[in-house]
Amino acid sequence: MSNSRTSLNRREFLSYLSVGWVAFTAACAGLASLAFRYSYPNVNFDPEMEFLAGRPTDFEEGVDERYKNGFGVWIVKEEGRLFALSNICTHLGCIPNWQPAELKFKCPCHGSGYYTSGINFEGPAPRPLERYKIGLTPEGLVKIDKTKVYRYEKGQWDHQDSFIEV
Repeated sequence: MSNSRTSLNRREFLSYLSVGWVAFTAACAGLASLAFRYSYPNVNFDPEMEFLAGRPTDFEEGVDERYKNGFGVWIVKEEGRLFALSNICTHLGCIPNWQPAELKFKCPCHGSGYYTSGINFEGPAPRPLERYKIGLTPEGLVKIDKTKVYRYEKGQWDHQDSFIEV
C-alpha cells in the first residue's frame, strides 16, 4: 500500500502562493524597469548652446538656414548687421519656416508671421523672435552663444552682443 498525498495542507499552500507571488512581482518589476530604460535614449539630442558658424564673409544678404536644424538658429545678414535668430515661435514654441518668396518666417501651426528681422506682424505670436549672443573669436570666426538671449520688447536688440557689424 502506497501512502501518497493528494492534497496540500494550508501552510504548504500559502508558502507556494508566497513564492509564486514574489516571482511574479519580480518579473513584472524587471519588465517595467526594462521598458522604462528603453524609453530614454543613450544620446543627448539637445543642440549645443555654443557653436562656431564660419566667417562673416560666408554669409550673404538675407536668411541663412544652415544652422536651423542642427542648432535651432537662423543667421540673418540685414542692413550691414549679422545676427542670430531663434527658430522657436514665441506663440507656442513651434518651428516656423523661412519663406524666401515672401521674405518672411511663417509658423505652420497657428499662422504667426515674422519679418526677416524677427519682428512679428501677423498671427497670434505675442512678441518678436529672440536673438542670441553673437560675436567674433580671435581667429575671426562667428561664435553663437545661445545661453544669452536678447529680446526686442526689452530694447535689447541694440545691445553690442546681439549683432555684428559687417
